[in-house]
Amino acid sequence: MDAAVRARGLVKEYGRGRAARRILDGAGIDVDGGELVAIVGRSGSGKSTLLHLLGGLDRADGGTIDIAGERLDPRRADALRRRRVGFVFQAFHLVPELTGEENVLLAARLPGAPAGARDRARSLIERLGLTAVAGSLPHELSGGEQQRLAIARALVNEPVVVLADEPTGNLDEGSGAIVLDLLREIADAGRAVVVVTHESAVTDRADRVMAMREGRLDAA
Repeated sequence: MDAAVRARGLVKEYGRGRAARRILDGAGIDVDGGELVAIVGRSGSGKSTLLHLLGGLDRADGGTIDIAGERLDPRRADALRRRRVGFVFQAFHLVPELTGEENVLLAARLPGAPAGARDRARSLIERLGLTAVAGSLPHELSGGEQQRLAIARALVNEPVVVLADEPTGNLDEGSGAIVLDLLREIADAGRAVVVVTHESAVTDRADRVMAMREGRLDAA
């Protein structure tokens, strides 16, 4: 059975000539469905870069990525991401002019969204305890409410893989615990969850912890 995420030999450089800096130098990772993997490492070590490559938000200079057995082709990355990947950012990235519900429904309106996405969006909002604030604008919501809406948006198209970049970094302890419980629940439901973090509360709940060192991933 194919891993939900399989990456081999990832290389990523920024800059050119003498100013070029190799951030990833042969990084690889496998993550199965039902598994929550935390990635740790010092600031600037390439953790977020790796996540962006896995989600097709950036293009690797070398190596391969397979999502649910499907090769990530940079020319069709957007389509694969819409079908297979949900992304949760530390800064939420909610559209400020849209209500919470409208933000979640954005993913359901994208070309290629699976049938029933609108109903799933409303079901997720209810399940995450957000019905009372779904009509509010992002600036009217707490950080925890915004992040739960961002998670609902990431799940609305039923992704195989959920990638989360420091999802609790902007939250207080109570809100962070709620978000972490959600990510653990998502993994237990059979999805592959990869979380970049620096917080022990996240690594304590992970099935595996990987450390980014010198452009590669090793067991922490």
